[in-house]
Amino acid sequence: MTSLFPIPKPVIGVIHVGALPGTPNNIQTVTELITSARREAKLYHESGIDGIAIENMHDVPYLRGEVGPEIVAAMTAIALEVKSEVPLPVGIQILAGANIEAMAVAHAAGLDFIRAEGYAYAHVADEGLIQASAAKLLRYRRMIGAERVQVWADVKKKHSAHAITADVSLGTTAHTVEFMGAVCVIVTGNVTGEPPRPDDVKEARAHCGLPVILGSGITAENITDFYGEADGFIVGSTFKVDGLWSNTIDPSRVARFMNVVSKLRKTAAHA
Repeated sequence: MTSLFPIPKPVIGVIHVGALPGTPNNIQTVTELITSARREAKLYHESGIDGIAIENMHDVPYLRGEVGPEIVAAMTAIALEVKSEVPLPVGIQILAGANIEAMAVAHAAGLDFIRAEGYAYAHVADEGLIQASAAKLLRYRRMIGAERVQVWADVKKKHSAHAITADVSLGTTAHTVEFMGAVCVIVTGNVTGEPPRPDDVKEARAHCGLPVILGSGITAENITDFYGEADGFIVGSTFKVDGLWSNTIDPSRVARFMNVVSKLRKTAAHA
């Protein structure tokens, strides 16, 4: 991660792009979606955020494991504009488990990382059975010459049942993600907006040598509790109006969060 972020424990703000063309809730043109994404990217940059992640969370209900060319085309157009708007590392996730498509978009748009679900082991999400993708994904990355694009992988993915891997611990999953070539491990709560269990964060760190990123539920109120154990934070809901992921960004909430982070960084630097 030091190749992307000069500062330790980076904060990555999420842009939940509006519903894309062809999805049930789409009401905006691609041009309108781009305008909104650029505005949020600029706001994040001005607020001191260290990186940005683009995600198509408004595309409910999600397809499973792949999406159509209309989604890839729209996300590429949006990603290109966000990357040109701010001098920050930018990553992308395409739901649900469309990791090959995310890698294609990241490569075409010059992005820095993808967030991959279903990287190692299978799980049952609300979309259905999500199979492990590491082998196919990394071969595809090599085929298109996109080795510079990092893979950040979720373990025990939120909004999912893990009964079929109940005998595989979160720590073992994190170790396997490292063995299978990802760059970061992402630990989350059970649902969007819910923080991880502290024991899960410690378990992931104890079983792999990768940076451990927290991917849900981090707020200005609880980041102090997690700051010592985590290597970075992907933050979405807490930056939005009323703390709801589907709302627009609230600059005051971003400022309050980053003020806490600034104090934590200063304390760590003088420790």
